Amino acid sequence: MSELSPIRLMIVDDHTIVRLGLRQFLSVYPDLELVAEAEDGPEAIALCDALEPDVVLMDLVMPGMDGTAATRCIRRAHPTIQVIALTSYLDENLVRDALEAGAIAYLLKDVGLDRLADAIRDAHRGRGTLDSAVARIVIRATTSPPSLGHDLSDRERQVLTLIARGLTTRQIAERLFLSPGTVRIYVSHLLSKLGAANRTEALTLALQHHLIPQDEVVSRVGR
Repeated sequence: MSELSPIRLMIVDDHTIVRLGLRQFLSVYPDLELVAEAEDGPEAIALCDALEPDVVLMDLVMPGMDGTAATRCIRRAHPTIQVIALTSYLDENLVRDALEAGAIAYLLKDVGLDRLADAIRDAHRGRGTLDSAVARIVIRATTSPPSLGHDLSDRERQVLTLIARGLTTRQIAERLFLSPGTVRIYVSHLLSKLGAANRTEALTLALQHHLIPQDEVVSRVGR
């Protein structure tokens, strides 16, 4: 591609009015060319496979497959495609997940047009851009110790929630379609990660650190 070729863009957003606004914005800049629009993650992945745009403007909160999952799939299949997370949400978990998925930039939807255009150009050159508020979140996350339970897997969190509801190992196994032995392994892992000696202590820590809501806990802890 020559230096004079426009940067080929794709917009991914489940709101038609947002896509329309971005489409009008892009028409102002001759070095930016819109080649595709998608309203959800699966459509975005399919269009990237077919068209291989240079940069994707990715909404994060969408029904079905969210923008983070779509970003991860796109970056794995097409490492040269750069993804800019463009969202209304300033949330530490969203920021972390989007950047870990491979997004090169994280911007809020109230970003100025010239700044967004510059972020697109920078992304095409392999340079990242963060909204100033996002940058503060990233700095805080890298300088603060991780919260207790941050490393629990989704399955371990499921097991923890079912323990809180008073289910026994066998009942948890039946609920999750696992063997009792596998459930015991998950329990052992979550106890280790929480630094708990037993299930009761694990539930106490989980409540203190808001890993499970109070109303999930029953008085009896299953064995």
